[in-house]
Amino acid sequence: MNDLIEYTLHLADNVLVLGHRNSEWTGHGPILEQDIAISNIALDLVGQARNFYQYAAGMIGNEATEDSLAYLRNPGDFRNCLLVEQGKGDWGKTITRQFFFSAFQFLLFEHMRGSSDSTIAAIAEKSLKEVTYHLRWSSEWVVRLGDGTDESNRRMKIAIGELWDYTPELFIAAPYESACTNKAIAPDVSSLEEAWLERIRSVFAEALLVIPEHGATISGGKIGAHSAQLEFMLGEMQYLQREYPGNQW
Repeated sequence: MNDLIEYTLHLADNVLVLGHRNSEWTGHGPILEQDIAISNIALDLVGQARNFYQYAAGMIGNEATEDSLAYLRNPGDFRNCLLVEQGKGDWGKTITRQFFFSAFQFLLFEHMRGSSDSTIAAIAEKSLKEVTYHLRWSSEWVVRLGDGTDESNRRMKIAIGELWDYTPELFIAAPYESACTNKAIAPDVSSLEEAWLERIRSVFAEALLVIPEHGATISGGKIGAHSAQLEFMLGEMQYLQREYPGNQW
């Protein structure tokens, strides 16, 4: 597969999967205002996915569409990082997952605005305002829960422990990422890690939380090696399209 196509699918899959995970809170948020907020973030992410899928479909041709790329690919064809496919858990886990990813995506899109690929640059430019809000919103919630009650602090520590070993994958370049970096399409993701860690440290310090020691790095999603959680999620998400072919967003 062409490296640019695979990279574009990686970007799309990240936000589609996380958007779907966030949508699982619709109607179940802790309060109405935050129910609406997490649902709107889900919509933002799915909107970003559509832009990337449309671009990828145009490059692929052969009647590929945003719908076929989202709803007719098998789990092994998806290139999202493992972090975003983790189950929603409680509110603390959802907030932590969003914070980790948004802190990374903010840095990524800032750099991608200068991409040598004009479409990738335009999508990053268009999306950055949304990502800035996602990062601010999730950061505020990390502080609110970390520096809240004993129970909310305890749950945040559990969430961090469950998700932390998935974060190194964000900064380990898949072959298609390295190829796109060589063509100035994408930044070297390893170069973003220190700035990402600085953001995490700053917010965690305010939230009375600490960065844990890394255990074994859990990775593979970027090259199609996923957890069973993605298979279950796609089974639900893709059901209508597979049962009633031809539906469109």
